[in-house]
Amino acid sequence: MEHRLDLILEQGTTQKSLTFAPQRFIVAGWTGRDRAAMEHHMAELEMLGIKRPATTPVFYRNSVTRLTTGNLLRTPGPGSSGEVEFVLFNIDGALWVGVGSDHTDRDVEAYNITVSKQMCDKPICERLWPFAALQDHWDTLEVESRAVIDGEEVVYQRGTIAAMLPPKELIAAFEAESGTRFGAGDVMMGGTLPAIGGVRAAARFDFSLRDPQTGARLAHGYDVEVLANVG
Repeated sequence: MEHRLDLILEQGTTQKSLTFAPQRFIVAGWTGRDRAAMEHHMAELEMLGIKRPATTPVFYRNSVTRLTTGNLLRTPGPGSSGEVEFVLFNIDGALWVGVGSDHTDRDVEAYNITVSKQMCDKPICERLWPFAALQDHWDTLEVESRAVIDGEEVVYQRGTIAAMLPPKELIAAFEAESGTRFGAGDVMMGGTLPAIGGVRAAARFDFSLRDPQTGARLAHGYDVEVLANVG
């Protein structure tokens, strides 16, 4: 059965509901423009035993069934965490922008990043904006994530997406690497900011993308239920 997502396309004051069938799902990693900041994030993950990539950016292929607009995520063990990322959608040839969480199993990531990306669902906001309305002020867009850790809500990530490669450059890199077009039905997560205080698990994860020019905001959140790992 084809995986489908119920989305809302927002353009100005209008909204359009859409049932979208993703064809490919790509998680882009190591997309930072600032090499020093990216080095910091690599070092952060190396402390968890996660090897740095040979080249950047890296494009991890994921099952489209991992994309979800749900608000409950079940993980096999306590060693996972979220990451706020902008998300690109090709819908009938037009580029749309959303926000999601690249929730990843960090224990598995320590021995194989590609496998770790498949271990957890990737929650996304159901609302999307047209890239055409954002491209002239793209670098001003703000992302933020908040996490509930040990019963306390903390700011987990915060900054502008100027830190990551812009969409057209990211898509061009993917197309060069894969030898294929980023075509209709394709979805790509665009990379993330370092975690404030380090990468760690949380009982709840909330994330957003904000356009300071209009004050509009895309936001979503989810609770994390840890399933027993009985070996």
